[in-house]
Amino acid sequence: MTGRLLGSGRSADVYEIDGTWVLRRVRDGRVDAAAEGAVMTHVRLHGYPAPRVRPSGSPTDLVMERLSGPTLLAALLAGETGPAEGGALLAALLRRLHAVPGRDPARPGTRVLHLDLHPGNVMLTPDGPRVIDWTEAEDGPPGLDWAMSAVILAQVAVGELPMARDLLAALLADPGELTDEGLAEALRRRAANPTMSRREVELLPAAERLVRTLR
Repeated sequence: MTGRLLGSGRSADVYEIDGTWVLRRVRDGRVDAAAEGAVMTHVRLHGYPAPRVRPSGSPTDLVMERLSGPTLLAALLAGETGPAEGGALLAALLRRLHAVPGRDPARPGTRVLHLDLHPGNVMLTPDGPRVIDWTEAEDGPPGLDWAMSAVILAQVAVGELPMARDLLAALLADPGELTDEGLAEALRRRAANPTMSRREVELLPAAERLVRTLR
């Protein structure tokens, strides 16, 4: 049994369990909840601000800490946080994440990547920002993570929310980790993402131009 529906994303729904825990249920079966929980536990052990998790016994369900506070996206849209501050926060969270060692000792140069770090996946809690939705996480080169965040913001900037241009500019104020290889791979992955609309895919060339301009 699940409790009250608290929210829905492109591929998952979040249900209330009690005042401390929520259940995140994937709808399409594409995501391994246990693997997602494992990466969240790994980064938390290294001091990164991800929610606590506990076993659920289901491959599609993730039981995680219930967080309070708005998303960074909601704070931006409400004018409670400015684009410069929001972009700087995203950059700081990426740099902090890439200080966490990768999970494969045979690949010492890799780092944990979130690969979907954008304002909708940052919760502004009373205890500081927490990063949610680790369904795309993997180990790899940091440049890919920077590129994914940049392309996501650029798609929004050239689409329905021009304010995201300032957010992207703040993210890329010091784009030392962004690489041409990472950008090419991020564009390829976004184009192949089954949750994206045709319109979102059509925006990718303009998004690429914007990223390269601001970089």
